[in-house]
Amino acid sequence: MKKAYLVLGNGRVFEGESFGAAGDSVGELVFTTGMLGYIETLTDPSYYGQIVLQTFPLIGNYGIIEEDFEGECQVSGYVVREWCETPSNFRSQYDVDTFLKKRGVVGICGVDTREITRIIREQGVMNAKICQTPPDDLSEIQNFKILDAVKSVCVSGKRISPAYGKEKFKVTLIDYGAKYNIVRELRKRGCTVTEVASDTTAEEILAGRPDGVMLSNGTGDPAENVDCINELKKLFGNVPIFGICLGHQLLALANGGKTVKLKYGHRGANQPVRDILGTRTYITSQNHGYAVEMEGLEGKGTLRFVNANDGTCEGIDYDGYDAFTVQFHPEACSGPLDTSMLFDRFINLMGGKK
Repeated sequence: MKKAYLVLGNGRVFEGESFGAAGDSVGELVFTTGMLGYIETLTDPSYYGQIVLQTFPLIGNYGIIEEDFEGECQVSGYVVREWCETPSNFRSQYDVDTFLKKRGVVGICGVDTREITRIIREQGVMNAKICQTPPDDLSEIQNFKILDAVKSVCVSGKRISPAYGKEKFKVTLIDYGAKYNIVRELRKRGCTVTEVASDTTAEEILAGRPDGVMLSNGTGDPAENVDCINELKKLFGNVPIFGICLGHQLLALANGGKTVKLKYGHRGANQPVRDILGTRTYITSQNHGYAVEMEGLEGKGTLRFVNANDGTCEGIDYDGYDAFTVQFHPEACSGPLDTSMLFDRFINLMGGKK
């Protein structure tokens, strides 16, 4: 295997070995703490423009299973301690190295992922480059920015997926980088799902007379999506709405809230979320670098869920407007499944039940 280097924006250089596609790649370096679910991570459109580091030391031991994909691979690079060359699973189709090569994703293995994670936790998310030769000038790395993220990953036109069995409701899913399992969860609850592009107008959506509107997860800085936010202002209060991740952030911005970038984000399948209206704490899957601040939402949104680690907003109820949103992922295909009941709440909302 050829030598490769991970060069951080602060100048630190880590020597490892190249795997996946050959070449160099620059991106925003983030870490995810999931012990499994690397397939879903690699195919989550929310990682657009990012180099993803897996904190779990062995990746790829159950291979690649295309049926479990969540979307098109959008990662800019992949960093692991060790990847499994001989996966063992009856569903496995090929290994993670082959996956990366097929999709042109540059990877590096054999680096100290624990040390790199500590650096990000202490100094915050930073840009990085996977390369064959460390650069003398860090300007390319330091000047990198993720631009037009949502437009780069969303569906073009419309895509209709019929309900499994008898149709109960029609749902319009606004795609900001949607994961496939959102559609699956709605379809198995009797919803015919029409996916539309992020720039679809409120008038076009309402003309289709949906029973509800789903705001998907997505990528990038939520505040950059000015047009999307303006359209949500027109939708709000006219149709039941359920938002996840970026959809949660955009609806908050549409109603006067603010978003802030977190030091290193929440990414992984073990994030504790507390329901402040009850006594339950749920273990959730998350992937986001921004959080909603409740200032400005008074009179419209009520804080419903908080992160048990840092107290950040994890969910908002819009009382009287038939809308609610969450920062975490109740549709997480690889689990945990603690909060999948939120899809049932959306179904009840469309059916006139609060």
